[in-house]
Order: sequence, then structure tokens, then C-alpha cells
Amino acid sequence: MGTLGVSASGDASIFDPCYLGYFECFNTQRYYEAHDVLEHLWLKDGKEAPDYAFYKGLIQLAGGFVHLKLQHEKPEHPKHRRRLHPARRLFLLSVENLSPYTSPHRGIDLEIFLALARSMIAQIEQNEFQINPWNPSNPPIFTPPSVIPLPEAH
Repeated sequence: MGTLGVSASGDASIFDPCYLGYFECFNTQRYYEAHDVLEHLWLKDGKEAPDYAFYKGLIQLAGGFVHLKLQHEKPEHPKHRRRLHPARRLFLLSVENLSPYTSPHRGIDLEIFLALARSMIAQIEQNEFQINPWNPSNPPIFTPPSVIPLPEAH
């Protein structure tokens, strides 16, 4: 899958360390940890926060990959072999939670995240839940979020 882009480069220091940690963990195939580190920020801000569904969508995206990774590592395990259905469900929820936000948002191009989730859904469904689309030798990697420079006034 390779590196997936975000918006223009800039100073990432304005982002919460938990938010940045999500990308670091995700990019090193530590999907459970990505979920866990962003959950701290999601829970801290609460349900009334404007980015509540945004963080939840990113957490669900990582959660989908937790299922794919476990199924890939132990495809014959009684529990892990059935993880493609819950992975698909989390990718669907991720799309539902991320879709209301306009791109770019919080330094990322959401269309790339949505396209990844939709691609995983489609591949799982096309293969009738029999083939795991995740490959550890070519995992998705996201460029960390960056500040989008404002256009200069003339």
C-alpha cells in the first residue's frame, strides 16, 4: 500500500502528542497501540467535543487493522480466523464517523483515510470474507499530520 499522503508540510508541534502518537504507532503496524493512544485524547475531550466522531473514526480504522493483523498471524485460530467480519464492521463505522468532516481536517487529507477504509471493505466483501487484504510486507503508512499554510493575502 505504501505511504499515504496528507496536506502541506508545516510545524506539527500544535498537535496533541496522542494524536501524533496514533500515526507513529499505525505506521509501525502497532494498530492496537494506535487505537489505545488516540483513545486517551478521544475520552479526555468527551462527547461534546467537535472532533469526537473524528477521533472515533480514526480509532475504528486502527481497530479494523487490529482484526486483520490478528487474522493474518493466526488464520487457523478458532477466534482469529473469524476476524474479517468485525474488521469490515469497524471500517464501515470509521467511514460513517469520518465522512461528516471536510478535508483537510486536523492536518490530514481525510479522503485518503476514507479511501483506505472503503478499499478494505470492498476487498473483504469481494473475497466473501475468505481472504485477508492486509499484507505486513506492504502495510498502509500515513504521513503524519501537518499544518496547512494559509494563503497569502494580496
